[in-house]
Amino acid sequence: MTTAKLVHDPYNIVITGVGGQGNVMASRILSNMLVRKGYRITIGETFGASQRGGSVMSHIRVSESSVWSPQIPSGKAHLVVSLEPIEAIRVLARYGNPEVKVVSNIRPIYPSGVIAGEAVYPSDTEVRQILQKHTSRYWLIKATEEAVKMGNPILGNIIMVGATAAVGDLPISRDDFIAALSLIFSGDKREKNIEAFERGFSSLQG
Repeated sequence: MTTAKLVHDPYNIVITGVGGQGNVMASRILSNMLVRKGYRITIGETFGASQRGGSVMSHIRVSESSVWSPQIPSGKAHLVVSLEPIEAIRVLARYGNPEVKVVSNIRPIYPSGVIAGEAVYPSDTEVRQILQKHTSRYWLIKATEEAVKMGNPILGNIIMVGATAAVGDLPISRDDFIAALSLIFSGDKREKNIEAFERGFSSLQG
């Protein structure tokens, strides 16, 4: 299959969030979409201390012809997709650079230290200021809010996949998503996920 020319080769994507948000599912679906386009994909994953609530990070390296190591080098991310805003900032501290782009869910998940009053979570304004300073472009998406409207908060991860497709750096489309999704879901679950993808795509295009 002929692939479109990548902006960078490898093109380095970090998908990050906390346990329970569906980070791994999002990375697998996005990777399957890219494989269908003929790209070579390597994936590396790291997990926080707890299955639910700890940081989860997937590295996806996309190439037209080569297989790369699964770990993205420090300072070499091209796109950060974050299911939680403070996780985007954590990733930027290590993998960011002046050209990196960020797509982030705007809904925070407060760490235990914040809940206990031992730490302070950045305000929405502070998050925006950090992203403005440390990215070439960023988008904040109401993924959780839209997923709740659909009746299932976990669909926020698929909304973020749709938003990622809308960035335009990768030649992936609704049809690629449906093909990748069909390997996992059928029936009503399939239709709900397609709707979530479309909401995410529209949120970036609107």
